[in-house]
Amino acid sequence: MEWFSTLTLALGSAWTSGINLYATVVVLGLMQKITSYQLPGGLDVLDNWWIIGVAGVLYAIEFVADKVPYVDSVWDVIHTFVRVPAGAVIAYSATNDMDAAFTVVAALLGGGLALSSHGTKAAVRAGINLSPEPVSNWIMSIVEDVIAFVGAILAVIAPILIAIVLGIFLIFFFWFAPKVFRALRRMVSAVRALVRGEGMRAAADRAP
Repeated sequence: MEWFSTLTLALGSAWTSGINLYATVVVLGLMQKITSYQLPGGLDVLDNWWIIGVAGVLYAIEFVADKVPYVDSVWDVIHTFVRVPAGAVIAYSATNDMDAAFTVVAALLGGGLALSSHGTKAAVRAGINLSPEPVSNWIMSIVEDVIAFVGAILAVIAPILIAIVLGIFLIFFFWFAPKVFRALRRMVSAVRALVRGEGMRAAADRAP
């Protein structure tokens, strides 16, 4: 069952990367650095203190940015081009000691899971930003951080449990996919409006 634990670690880590890439890297690195767990494939490089430190600094920056309404949406738009490829790379690296076909499939699935979790996160936060109070934004940000940390830990130590979590998430995602995509369109329109100096709320309301 080694292939199963490797695959669930690869996909679970890719999924949490879509939520918070830097938290995922910190957790994976520390899990190998300070525990007896050995990360599979090329992920073993993550136990380098420089990688853990850089990821920790970037996580601290994201922790602050993620608590500021509208700034978090801009951050999410930018990180569409970071979290999704990183999810694919993490899945690829975790399985690169296995059959080449298996590795390619894992990378494709990892990128898809990172995209779906990132898209869901960004869509939910875009909807919350329409609320005039910041508390719900802070609470949601903390919840996302907890999910990313716990999910990354489960990906390493509990393959069956993280597989169940991924299954539940995918059911949720496909059920609410149309709403997610509509919210993402509104978010992108709002960010474009911000760049042009318009109000994000008005632009979001005009988006289809």
